[in-house]
Amino acid sequence: MPTFRGILLTKTDEVFSASVNALDHASLPVEGDVEVAIEYSTINYKDALALTNTAPVVRRWPMVPGIDGAGTVVLSSHPAWKTGDRFILNGFGVGETHWGCLAETAKLKGDWLVPLPAGLTAKQSMAIGTAGYTAMLCLMALEKHGVSPASGEILVTGASGGVGSIAISLLSSLGFNVVASTGKLSEASYLKALGANDVIDRATLGAPGKPLQKERWAGVVDSVGSFTLANACAQTRYGGVVAACGLAQGMDFPASVAPFILRGITLAGVDSVMATLALRETAWRRLATEIDGAKLQAISREISLDQTFAAAAEIMAGTLRGRVVVKL
Repeated sequence: MPTFRGILLTKTDEVFSASVNALDHASLPVEGDVEVAIEYSTINYKDALALTNTAPVVRRWPMVPGIDGAGTVVLSSHPAWKTGDRFILNGFGVGETHWGCLAETAKLKGDWLVPLPAGLTAKQSMAIGTAGYTAMLCLMALEKHGVSPASGEILVTGASGGVGSIAISLLSSLGFNVVASTGKLSEASYLKALGANDVIDRATLGAPGKPLQKERWAGVVDSVGSFTLANACAQTRYGGVVAACGLAQGMDFPASVAPFILRGITLAGVDSVMATLALRETAWRRLATEIDGAKLQAISREISLDQTFAAAAEIMAGTLRGRVVVKL
């Protein structure tokens, strides 16, 4: 059978390598009942960790990275999927323990796939990717706990990143008053174009703070963690909700119970990796109708497979704005 192009990560005797290779169909995982042609993928923070070997994301070697993919089913023994069906894949350990989507071909489990919603192209779905799908899950968590546009200001941390950019776009389109926190104040005009009403310096949140601070936020979408998350909780108004989905600053949570027991705030954890299919399908249906196509185009840019390593380095350096779409 002909080979296909993909990124292969290897590690032997602690020597790491990452390169674009010609891969053989015979090397595809046996654990999978749907073979797919990947048209577009993307690079998320977790992919950047894998591509740069910065953290032990990959747990099986060799590995094709890429936790997101969109394209067409080629072969299927799964009852829900047939040749020609259009799909989206996010998470489920793909790119970590199972070969992922930064390749022209993948073999996946049908139980992991979501139908590509009408109104979205494969390219648009990857401009959204796990980052945007996570942003929608955060929005849904705020709504579930009663936060509405009338509730007050919504803080979005890590605002110029993928989750932050799409969260701002989604929230503003629904009428929320959004405040963007970023370490790149030079991006203020970009963030306001996405719908942010105000932009603040992340330094105001990124250092140790008091357990209880002046109440401001009715809700928070946090992709940063550590002191930023702790301060966001300390500033959340009585009965407010904080949706936590990331750890760009750190995995620690140096906080107090005070905001929870004295102000009754809710800390809602948002997991995109193992979320149920029902939750995923709801999120993607909403994204297909609620995402602003013009803003999505401004948030994202297209790159080739060979350019993924440079983009991963940008993510790790904190210099990448928005999203990158990888054309296979």
